[in-house]
Amino acid sequence: MISAGDFRNGVTFEEDGNVLQVVEFQHVKPGKGAAFVRTKTKNVITGAVLEKSYNPTAKFPTAYVERKDMEYSYADGDLHYFMDPETYDMVPINASDLPDNFKFVKENMICNIKSYKGKVIGVEPPNFVELTITQTDPGFKGNTATNTTKPATLETGAEIRVPLFIDEGEVVRVDTRTGEYMDRA
Repeated sequence: MISAGDFRNGVTFEEDGNVLQVVEFQHVKPGKGAAFVRTKTKNVITGAVLEKSYNPTAKFPTAYVERKDMEYSYADGDLHYFMDPETYDMVPINASDLPDNFKFVKENMICNIKSYKGKVIGVEPPNFVELTITQTDPGFKGNTATNTTKPATLETGAEIRVPLFIDEGEVVRVDTRTGEYMDRA
């Protein structure tokens, strides 16, 4: 159990069946009235952010969110399989539980898997990945000085915008958080 007076950034706790993580907290002692704790919490499962005030003596059960690096193995229909590198166990995760930026992940990449009470609640791909361009329009001489972009398809099937001088077969670095081209690898 953890009391609201002990809240710190990053602490996870359960409230009304939801797993919440403290993003910001502030102990407030007004001149008149009782002290309280003003918090900004993030629902670990849905990602919703909520601002709420608590009595400092309110107690909540501590939630232990397990984070583990696992290797993405393969997809079979709607199931994507991840391998635990220590035990070699295969963990299936439904495609609907994967984030939008999972389209940048290819086989054998390490992803961070978040689970709570044995249930997978999130998959975080690496922040930066290096992928090969499989299809894009050809570049032309003199297109290196402009800030224009063209669509390109990556080896995972994802589509991004790249500068005009990038050609098919080149390896590029992509930021999975924004889906933007960073540079050549």
